[in-house]
Amino acid sequence: MKDGEIARRGLVLLGCGKMGSAMLEGWLARGLPTASVWVVDPNPSDWLEAQGVNLNEELPGDPAIVLVAVKPQMMTDALPTLVTYGNGSTLFLSVAAGVLISTYEKMLGAETPIIRAMPNTPAAVGQGITAIVGNAHASATQMDQAEELLSAVGGVVRLEGEEQMDAVTGVSGSGPAYVFHMIECLAAAGEAQGLAPDLAMQLAKATVAGAGALAMHATDDPAQLRRNVTSPNGTTQAGLEVLMNEDSGLTPLIKATVAAAADRSRELANG
Repeated sequence: MKDGEIARRGLVLLGCGKMGSAMLEGWLARGLPTASVWVVDPNPSDWLEAQGVNLNEELPGDPAIVLVAVKPQMMTDALPTLVTYGNGSTLFLSVAAGVLISTYEKMLGAETPIIRAMPNTPAAVGQGITAIVGNAHASATQMDQAEELLSAVGGVVRLEGEEQMDAVTGVSGSGPAYVFHMIECLAAAGEAQGLAPDLAMQLAKATVAGAGALAMHATDDPAQLRRNVTSPNGTTQAGLEVLMNEDSGLTPLIKATVAAAADRSRELANG
C-alpha cells in the first residue's frame, strides 16, 4: 500500500464481518503492516484472529483513518467509543448502508472529516464497485486515501453529492440481488425447456458471469455487444423481442425496480 501515513499513524477497523474481512484481506495483501491495523469486533472470526492485527486492544492515539463497517443498527453503541477522534485529523470512512454524513457529524463533531462509501457484495471476491462522497472537511488527500483503501475490493467512483447515494444504492448496492434473481429465472426457464436443473443453473451462472466480464473488458458498449450477437430473424432476436417490449419488457421493469430501491433508501435515511 502506497500511503505511508496510514502505516505510520494506523488504521482502526470498526467491525470485521464479511465486508470488513474482504477489505482487510485486500489491504494486507497490498502490504499494509499488521501492526498498523486495529480491529474492534466483539465476535472475531477464526480467520481474523489468525491475521496478527491488533484485535480488541487499546487503540492508537491519532489514527489516520477509522473505517466504520458495523451494521447501522449497531452504530449508536459503537461510535461513542471513538468520539475522542472527532473534530481532528482522523478521517472517518463509513461503509454502513443508509447512515448519512450528517448523522456522523452530530455524533462525532461538525468539523470531523467524513467520507461515506457504498460498496456492494462482489467486493467479497475483489469484484466490487464502491461509490464515495466526502463532507467539506474531507481533504483531497483523504479522498485519495479512501479510494486507495476501497480499491482493494474493486473499482471506486466519486459522486458529486451525497444525494446521489440513494440512486447508487438502487443500482449497484442492491443490483447484485437483481442479477442473482436473473440467474435463477434463466435457469428455471432452461428447465422449462427440458434441461436438467444442475445443467440449467451451470449454463445460467456461466452466461451471466461471462457476459459481465465481456461487458467490462470489451471496447464496445453493451448496446453494441447486444447487436453483435443478434442475427437478423435469428434466435436471439426472437428472445429480445420479448425482453425489449416497451410495455412489458425488461426496461420498464428494471426502471421500476431501481426506483423502488432508491425510494426505500431515502425513506430509511430520513428515519
